[in-house]
Amino acid sequence: MGLPNIELCGFHCHVGSMVFDSDTFLRSAEIMLEFCALMKNKYGYVTRILDLGGGYGVRYVESQPVISIKDNIRQVSQFIKDKCSSLNIALPSLRLEPGRSIVADAGMTLYTVGTVKRITGYKNYVSIDGGMTDNPRYALYGSQYTVVTANKADCNCELKADLVGRCCESGDIVQPDVMFPESICRKDIVAVLTTGAYNYSMASNYNRIPRPAVVMINENDDYLAVKRETLEDLVSNDL
Repeated sequence: MGLPNIELCGFHCHVGSMVFDSDTFLRSAEIMLEFCALMKNKYGYVTRILDLGGGYGVRYVESQPVISIKDNIRQVSQFIKDKCSSLNIALPSLRLEPGRSIVADAGMTLYTVGTVKRITGYKNYVSIDGGMTDNPRYALYGSQYTVVTANKADCNCELKADLVGRCCESGDIVQPDVMFPESICRKDIVAVLTTGAYNYSMASNYNRIPRPAVVMINENDDYLAVKRETLEDLVSNDL
């Protein structure tokens, strides 16, 4: 507050992600509003903006709950109004960062099957032309995904297999224990759903693998949003 070139507009916090109810936001809002009240009483500072961060989750798999962000926001806002009143502080302008809940469902990743490996008495593998380079989230922290064999979506799925990538890495797993059609084979198309958030931003060129293209689709129109990387792109900075 005493710095001449800094204007303190308010406070920001972030308490994690994949939040499926309001409880986390209610508890963090209570802490932040009590801090705002302390700043008012101690320094005379009136908080103009309060940002509670992001974190609302999305359903990667059917077992995760359906949430109404509209209802959650209504509950959080009413709690904040009541808390401000009880603390005798002005209601700040509120910010929430929905992020993933806006874009995750908007995207999916399509892979081409390379090989199907059946090991009797042990397990099966379906390998694809991508993996931990374009989606490291399972390798990093076990993220769940719904997986569909896109060109055989109407077939019964009776083959349990791990969906694995092209890197020579024991951790190159996109999703374990996926149910596939018994007929799944080379050149089939596998769709990993709900990948519109984080995947491309977390992708890498591990093993010198180029990153895939990003195609945007709008009703009957499509266009290339991010071009596919080439080997020439990867070596362009080499001296």
